[in-house]
Amino acid sequence: MQPLQKQRSRLKPLLRWLILGAVLFFLLKTLQSHWQEVASLRLTGAGLACLAIALGITLLAHIFAGFVWAWILKDLSYSVPGSWGARIYLKTNLAKYLPGNVWHFYGRVSATTKIGIPIDAATLSVVLEPLLMASAGCMLAIALLQNASGLQILVPILILCGVHPKLFNPVLKRVSKLKKNSVETLRIRRYPIIPLLGELGFLGLRSLGFLLTFQAIAPIHHTEIMLLVGAFSSAWLLGLITPGLPGGVGVFEAVIIAILGQHFPAGEILGVVALYRLVNTIAEGLGAGLVILDEKRYASDAG
Repeated sequence: MQPLQKQRSRLKPLLRWLILGAVLFFLLKTLQSHWQEVASLRLTGAGLACLAIALGITLLAHIFAGFVWAWILKDLSYSVPGSWGARIYLKTNLAKYLPGNVWHFYGRVSATTKIGIPIDAATLSVVLEPLLMASAGCMLAIALLQNASGLQILVPILILCGVHPKLFNPVLKRVSKLKKNSVETLRIRRYPIIPLLGELGFLGLRSLGFLLTFQAIAPIHHTEIMLLVGAFSSAWLLGLITPGLPGGVGVFEAVIIAILGQHFPAGEILGVVALYRLVNTIAEGLGAGLVILDEKRYASDAG
């Protein structure tokens, strides 16, 4: 059994590099073929205004995600202020770009345990959050792209059934018996419908930021909105669930290009994905910076 585990641990980094290499090759090949189209793109004053609004909406989406995480903790019987959830979420979000793509979760668990919430509940909250996010992404992609496979439809159904208290709480109880010093009362009080709707709202805000970024490059017809949001949801979802790639970098861009490249000029899509990655990263950095500045100001006033 141990040799098998060692082989798996050796294969994981190799698989990660293979995925990253394939994604980078695809992106570089596409850019090489269409670099003249990308170079010809120009941003007008209206386009810059769209990008500024996209930045604000994307920042709002990340703030809202922190409130949703606080709602998840509430469903686990540990109420925390939504503003606290937003601050911790924003402060730890940039850590997802570190190798391993788990350090933002570690930061949230650490911050949660510091206010007296047991580590079991803290860990469960950061496990439930991406599960509900993934389910929301699947639901939007299925609803809007109209070419979903049976497996795509089955995934959100399984997730939604799996987090039902009647199925989830017995699993928690069994796990608690296997662990020492665990919290036996840990359970979901009700079906997490509010956090699920919150994740749909979060993804809706992220999609709006993407639409505005696209609008900054080229005009959008109202008939194209469903396609663009569906493609964004699919790409964002695959970036979320791909193991080992910090923040889904590369996967999101490759999937967007693969889906939308059949409907829009490749140069436009390359410009849009590059701009959106920049907008999202600035929004995340701005959110973390504002929280840190606020904490320093509070510490200065208290001193």
